[in-house]
Amino acid sequence: MTEKQRRELLELYELRGEEIRNQLLEFKETLQKADDLGIFHELSFCILSSGVGPQIAGQCMRAIGEKLGNGEEDELLGRIETIHKYAENASRYIVFTREYLKKEHGFLLKLLVSSFEDRVERRDFLAKNPGIKGLGYMQASHFLRNLGFSGYAILDRNNLASLFELGIIGETKYPLTKKRYLETESLMTEAAHELGISLDEFDLLLWSRKRKYVPR
Repeated sequence: MTEKQRRELLELYELRGEEIRNQLLEFKETLQKADDLGIFHELSFCILSSGVGPQIAGQCMRAIGEKLGNGEEDELLGRIETIHKYAENASRYIVFTREYLKKEHGFLLKLLVSSFEDRVERRDFLAKNPGIKGLGYMQASHFLRNLGFSGYAILDRNNLASLFELGIIGETKYPLTKKRYLETESLMTEAAHELGISLDEFDLLLWSRKRKYVPR
């Protein structure tokens, strides 16, 4: 990262820092306020955002509505097939994951996500669990961040592009393995510390750098 780039990022943080900090506080309140279905709402939102982004995911969640907790796969599909590019897969993933969580964990999602003392194990449970479909490391990180858990990088195409432009990483290719994801996350963490902000703040800052707004 050049000195000019560092100054530009700090200027952007000066402009959007308060909004970023407020959004992170809002995330932290989510886990406290949400019931188990509300947490599954966040999980489904992250499943739906894969490949299409948060705005389309939000439209799909509104379309699914009350069917989220007990709707069949075809019912969900009927509500989002004109909205989501990968509606068939997304509908299947949501229902499969919901039924797994009901059967294996009694759908006690607040207790489940809070039960991990180790942050790496918490994300691994989501990203590597065959019972949870549609979440890799990026979407698992997105879900945990949206519940207020700190220290997870969301390496989507926007952030990867910024990290490449800033010279923090050498390519924009998505890190498919856990090893590469953690390596990229570590480089992003170092860059955040260099700026004097947290990884969580840097994550939202990079997104807003590309998309001109702070995401949820």
